[in-house]
Parts: sequence; structure tokens; C-alpha cells
Amino acid sequence: MRARAHVLAIILMVSGCGGLAQAGGPWRANEGNTRGWMLMTPKERIEHQAKMRSFDNYEDCHAYQQAHHRLMQERAEQAGLALPENGRDICAHLRPPAATRE
Repeated sequence: MRARAHVLAIILMVSGCGGLAQAGGPWRANEGNTRGWMLMTPKERIEHQAKMRSFDNYEDCHAYQQAHHRLMQERAEQAGLALPENGRDICAHLRPPAATRE
């Protein structure tokens, strides 16, 4: 009985750690966080995710994000679809701390 409890405890700890590791892992593009997801090919989705992960400054990231949004808006209009507005600024983490902004 003790061995079963020990094995169960180990399984629960390991499965719990997996969730924590995923929560702290790199950003992943998906239909819930990427404007125009359904209008992109699988290759474009992979390229977009890689591009978004590659930025190291806010200006470049934001410029790319705005260009991507314009392209997805054009595709949506051609397909007769409406895209969600006011999504999260995925580039925000690249902004300098408030104390150093001018």
C-alpha cells in the first residue's frame, strides 16, 4: 500500500511540474492569440511564431505586428470575414521599464 502511495505521489508531482514548465515556456501562436490565424497557411503560422519570438526591441516587434494585422485585415475583407479587435500587445514585454521611458 505504501509503495502505491509513493508511486502515486511521484506521478502527481511529475504531472504537476509539466504544467508549470508549459506555463513558463515560450509564447506559442494559436487561434486564440493570433489575429487572422484562420487566414494563414500552416507554414505562415510557423514563420509568424518564429518571427514574433525573434524580436529583441519593441519598435521592430510592433512594426511587424502592425504589418501583420494589416495583411490579415486585407485577407479577411477579401474573404468577407470580420477579425476581432483590440487584442493583447504581444510586444509589450519588450518595452523598456517605465522608469527609463521618456
